[in-house]
Amino acid sequence: GLPECPLCGEAAGRELEAHVQARHGHLLGAPGTDMQNDEQLYECPMCSLTCTNIKILEEHVDLHLEEHSFLEGGNRRDLELAQQLQTEEDKWQRSEEEKREREEFKKLQRQYGLDNSGGYKQQFLKNMEREVNRGRMQPFEYHKRKAAMMECLAFGIDDGKTKTSGIIEALCKHYQSENKDVKHVWLSAGVDHFHSSLGDRGWGCGYRNFQMLLSSLLQNSLYNDCLRDTALIPSIPKIQSMIEDAWREGFDPHGASHFKNRLHGSKAWIGACEIYSLLTSLRIKCQIIDFHKPTGPTGTHPRLFEWILRYYSTDNEGAAKVVCTSKPPIYLQHQGHSRTVVGIEEKKNKTLGLLLFDPGCPSQEMQKLLKQNSDGTSLKLLRKFMGSLKEKQYQIVAVDGVLSLEEKAARCHASQVLTSEKIP
Repeated sequence: GLPECPLCGEAAGRELEAHVQARHGHLLGAPGTDMQNDEQLYECPMCSLTCTNIKILEEHVDLHLEEHSFLEGGNRRDLELAQQLQTEEDKWQRSEEEKREREEFKKLQRQYGLDNSGGYKQQFLKNMEREVNRGRMQPFEYHKRKAAMMECLAFGIDDGKTKTSGIIEALCKHYQSENKDVKHVWLSAGVDHFHSSLGDRGWGCGYRNFQMLLSSLLQNSLYNDCLRDTALIPSIPKIQSMIEDAWREGFDPHGASHFKNRLHGSKAWIGACEIYSLLTSLRIKCQIIDFHKPTGPTGTHPRLFEWILRYYSTDNEGAAKVVCTSKPPIYLQHQGHSRTVVGIEEKKNKTLGLLLFDPGCPSQEMQKLLKQNSDGTSLKLLRKFMGSLKEKQYQIVAVDGVLSLEEKAARCHASQVLTSEKIP
């Protein structure tokens, strides 16, 4: 604002000195009386200082006016500077926030394989080159494995290098002779274990679990007609193309748009919705069940365990301790990882334990389960009790028969609206 007169408070602007002279000049010469010297005294109207000379008083008042003007200007400059600094601070904070958001988005893109950094083939070759550079692989081995990989990719089949077969059969024998504290155990129909390789380490768990599920369905004659074009386990790039085919048929347009309708050539993570779409497109009847919050103390999910127990034990009840069912395994998803449920045990104290195949577990470990003299310690690889599954949410995809063409079309239409059923 404009400088104010220190005497009357009016806004006087740049004419402050003239205003004081015009309006308050009589005060500058206001006489005072010194009782002792009988001299004329002049009192400053601003600070009550008494002067004996009118000129000295005028100079003194001028100093007051200059100081007032200086302070007013200084305050204005301080305010302007503070506003400028605040504006710059706000601008810097906005810039930093935008930078953070960009970095977080890129990190998410990398994490979910959507950053155009290549897919299975590129990662496989890159990791093999790294092995050669570190002296862990001979160049001739590199070329041999590269040729084998290119052939498998050309035919769309998995190379079988990460596969372990016969584990379910070994478990069946083991439970019949061991584990005195187990009252009942229900096992899936035969399932091969697949683990992540040089080409999909860090992002391939969803695809590897699909391979496990498919390995079981291929052994079941009920699904022969659905899988007549899939006689062998497909490679990960082939599975990506199969999911893209399902999207083109109209399954899950919302999910497809998330991946921009393209998986092939990427390291994109897939989840329960993609598995559902793929299976349904093959006319395999399945459902997604969403356990969207814990249903037990300390963040546990007893309802998940109870649902899986019902899945295996329905039509398979009886006195037998070990029940080798004809049920396919179950795809189990949570944030950041997925596994395959291949059975469930019930201990004598009623405690339930899931048996899980994890794509992160290498063949060398899984093969320990094939040894007939196993003392049961290897079962720790598979066993998960309620206290071990404490993620906030779980989803399962469970297979249950074959769809007619009409049912498939109806499910395709329904998936455009909703693909999961929530457990309250």
